[in-house]
Amino acid sequence: MRILISSIQVPFIEGGSKLMTEGLCKALQKEGHEAQIVTLPFKFFPESEVLKSMECFLSQDFNSFNGYRVDMMIALQFPAFYAKHQNSSLWLMHQHRAVYELYREDKASDELKRLRKTILEYDNLILPTFKRKFAMSKNVANRALKFNNLKTTPIYHPPFNEDRFFCKDDLGYLFFPSRLEELKRQDLLIEAMRYVKTPIKAIIAGEGGQRRRYEDLIERFNLKKRIRLIGKISEEDKIALYARSLAVVFTPFDEDYGYVTLEAMLSKKPVLTCTDSGGVLEFVVDKENGFICPPNPKSIAQKIDSLYENRDISKKMGERGFEIYKEKNISWRNVVKALIGEA
Repeated sequence: MRILISSIQVPFIEGGSKLMTEGLCKALQKEGHEAQIVTLPFKFFPESEVLKSMECFLSQDFNSFNGYRVDMMIALQFPAFYAKHQNSSLWLMHQHRAVYELYREDKASDELKRLRKTILEYDNLILPTFKRKFAMSKNVANRALKFNNLKTTPIYHPPFNEDRFFCKDDLGYLFFPSRLEELKRQDLLIEAMRYVKTPIKAIIAGEGGQRRRYEDLIERFNLKKRIRLIGKISEEDKIALYARSLAVVFTPFDEDYGYVTLEAMLSKKPVLTCTDSGGVLEFVVDKENGFICPPNPKSIAQKIDSLYENRDISKKMGERGFEIYKEKNISWRNVVKALIGEA
């Protein structure tokens, strides 16, 4: 089939959404389909720019282009799922989070309140019209059900370079690779290191808007010898750092899915996460392949010390995480079959 993936592009921001979209396209091509990604640039703010993007996708008809018939459209995220096609599949990555689970009425501007009203109206009108409706995780599916009364089926997909992850004996450090942004909450790890009693160190990889703030925290708490902010790294370096870590820390707020979790499991490393970390909790079982603790630094510090003081147990937890990943039968083939209606 000739399939278009309707998507958005946020210049200079690399993340899971881009990897998921490109991974889907490659998986469709591998299964013999003629697949391409169609993107339009997207700005998160101001609200007027969000409305412009919505209007642009609402005007798009993806049934044919220049005499070429398109057999199917697959849409992943807002506002790309507003494009029209008579044979469409929704694989919900996320909606516009600023007007859903992150929305706070008492802090919202008048512009954001109006935008929220508009988005809810269009989401409730358009999302139910998709022939096949899926979500990338149970967490995303639960949001759609809660806010839109929309039923979707979760289907998991593997992270980029799934087959390249490996495990080596740990070198006694924690690894936290992710964009440096407020929702990822690297500050929880930084503050936790103030209370850690063991000599473990932490490596935080990634770039983002919170880097200066995190540098200031490390300086203020005199943690330069304990924590390294190493910035953007190559895929090879990331995989190697996973392999030699004692454990992976991933403490985001209400994460959609969380490649970090899956990459840690493939590297046979336990994951330390929080009770409000969303999609991460679909993979981490407390005390089985990691620790789930309240999102406060002292609780996290206690679990870090436990991981360091019980290295053999930590290793077994990492091995169990790899087993859990395999038990879930995560594959792109399963994703493709579901989206094109063969599952």
